[in-house]
Amino acid sequence: MLKSTLMKKIIILLFSILLSTSLMAAGSDSSSDSSKDSLYDDAVKLVKRAGKLEKKEKLDKAKKLYAQAFSKLEKAYKSDKKNPDILNYMGYTTRKVGNFEQAEKFYLEGLKIKPNHNGINEYLGELYVQTNQIEKANERLAVLKNCNCKEYNELELIIKNKGVKIY
Repeated sequence: MLKSTLMKKIIILLFSILLSTSLMAAGSDSSSDSSKDSLYDDAVKLVKRAGKLEKKEKLDKAKKLYAQAFSKLEKAYKSDKKNPDILNYMGYTTRKVGNFEQAEKFYLEGLKIKPNHNGINEYLGELYVQTNQIEKANERLAVLKNCNCKEYNELELIIKNKGVKIY
């Protein structure tokens, strides 16, 4: 009887310790940060895989991966609304599935946070080229002009290949 009571107390004590440890971990900022970061990292991996599929002209499969990436980015954004990188990829994945209007909104929201974000300026410029808004694409190129970065060169080439004059 004494052993049984002692065992019950030990089990209750262990259960209490485990429960309180779980609750503390659930409430800590670091666990939510790592969750947000892993969602973002997972989304970036999906975007890269989708890009490879696009190059192989497997467009339907690529679009599915872009949609999956967007879903993860949306969740990451809920816990970090001031991260322009998340908004950049939200715009990118949305643009890749053909929703240019929504993509532009994400890019512009990201530029409110960080106006000189190289990636957003390049991708927004690409969107403007895709939608025949060449003057706006040139505005994005002008923002990138002094960055000495690959984003400038890539956007410049895309605009040139469109056959229009760059200002």
